[in-house]
Amino acid sequence: MKQQIVDPAEAERQRMLIRIRDEFAQCSISPSYAALPVEERMIAASDGVRLRTVLYRPAGREAVPVIVMRTCYPKNECIYRAMAQEYVKRGFAVVYQYCRGTGGSEGKWEPNVHERADGKDMLEWLCAQSWVASVGYFGSSYLALTGWAIADIVPNKVKTMYLSHYGTHRFISAYKDGLFRHDILTAWTMENAGFPIKADYLESCLHRPQWTVDEDLWGQRIDWYREYLESADSDAPYWGKGVWKDLKEIPTRVKIPICFVEAWYDHHLGSAIETWLSMPEETRRKSRFLIGAWDHSFEMRLQDRHGKNYWTEDYLRAFEWFYKILENKQQPQGDVLLYTIGADCWSRRRELRENDAAVKRLYLGRQADALMLTEQIPQVSGTVTYRYNPEDPVPSHGGEALLRTREEVGSLLQEPVVARQDVISFVSEPLRAPLTVSGQIRLQLTVASDADDTAFMFKVMEVLPDGRSYNIRTGVTSLGYRNGSPHRVSYTPNTAVALLIDSWDISYQFQAGSRIRLDIYSSDFPQYAVHSNFAGEWAKQAEIKPAEQTIFWGLAYDSCLILPLGTEN
Repeated sequence: MKQQIVDPAEAERQRMLIRIRDEFAQCSISPSYAALPVEERMIAASDGVRLRTVLYRPAGREAVPVIVMRTCYPKNECIYRAMAQEYVKRGFAVVYQYCRGTGGSEGKWEPNVHERADGKDMLEWLCAQSWVASVGYFGSSYLALTGWAIADIVPNKVKTMYLSHYGTHRFISAYKDGLFRHDILTAWTMENAGFPIKADYLESCLHRPQWTVDEDLWGQRIDWYREYLESADSDAPYWGKGVWKDLKEIPTRVKIPICFVEAWYDHHLGSAIETWLSMPEETRRKSRFLIGAWDHSFEMRLQDRHGKNYWTEDYLRAFEWFYKILENKQQPQGDVLLYTIGADCWSRRRELRENDAAVKRLYLGRQADALMLTEQIPQVSGTVTYRYNPEDPVPSHGGEALLRTREEVGSLLQEPVVARQDVISFVSEPLRAPLTVSGQIRLQLTVASDADDTAFMFKVMEVLPDGRSYNIRTGVTSLGYRNGSPHRVSYTPNTAVALLIDSWDISYQFQAGSRIRLDIYSSDFPQYAVHSNFAGEWAKQAEIKPAEQTIFWGLAYDSCLILPLGTEN
């Protein structure tokens, strides 16, 4: 019997449908409204392009609260339909519109470009309808982008937004210190190019030069992907103009309350944090920032460690937010709600980083034949070297910036120490008491390389008393963009330089008896592009070469892991 092949995207849609059904079965607001016939309209944008718009409305109400979505994913219409039906039963209308060039809408599909103008036009049309009492905007991922694109220019009837899994600082989702995030942007490009791409994903990521992967493997040139590739500088003109400039600035002008939902293992987390921090304090005081241990699809990503206080509800939580504001007309109280991995608890706070100055430092060193993390600076200096070969990159296993390689995202069981010669591990003594970290883990490091540019990366893990290791956070940098330089700087081979490498935020509790493990290496593929060990524009390089990497420790170098302490300590 021929085995049936299940499309992962379709399987995910089916999980979403089940989740919507199960969540609304727990809703405290009982279904009490019948539905009017579904309407479809082609609503003209200001330039005359008509956009397919679908309307779900309850019967028996003259003016109703309305939930709005704008989307580019027609294959997900079954999800929008199921969600709309649940809202309509409870007295809400739901309206979703397809972005131009998608789902029956006219025009050319150009990701990101038209969402501000088209969204503004759509909301102005909607708010002019007599049956619209108030409006809430709902969206996740690209649908959240369409919300952020207009969040500062909404009509008065728009009272709030519920946005998840997107950040408005696009550069942060594209690069970290010159290293391109393949598993975000290459993956998304291949899935949303506007034409089918049948090329192998990993082969595409390894293609050199990456600049021509579109024509060489995908079948045609994609200019908007090439713009990503040639904009490794955070101060590159591409990021300071057009849609990316607008998106970065919009949160600073937002006045309506926003429920902003993210995940420790979502590829937009870093950008989302900057979005939240850039919002006016007055807006944050009536908004919520919620972060759980999910991935981009709200799937729990803690291997072998399911907590009792863990939940994944999103659709129902969004409905409750909208019901409170649109139906009950209550003003929300702002807060930050974080899930602490390991402690299996949620903490509520006023600020995201309440205790940012309190840190614990663990210094790199050697005791006998073992590389160690110690609380005291080693009085004797030393080095350790490894050979980084771009032909054999360290595969991504456990991480944050993963979209296509979804099975590798999260906190996962790791390989034992010395599993690879190009991964150097430092391990602490067992902890005497639980240790909670909250914020950005950083690595202060002195290094050298025989290449004129290269990459350095770290991964922090918890080693349980039984020897199992689980990753917590990764951090990456390159010598060409070291210490957060907005543009490429030079490096003289075999020269010792100091690095400060940071990670995205995390809230995590190490257990008493566990050890802290730090791995240092130079590749994490396909989470990040493989560094060629040559200086210059990475995407236009056709050659690669091995590099000899050196790590320094001791009194003269002050190489250490910096852990931000949570208030629980």
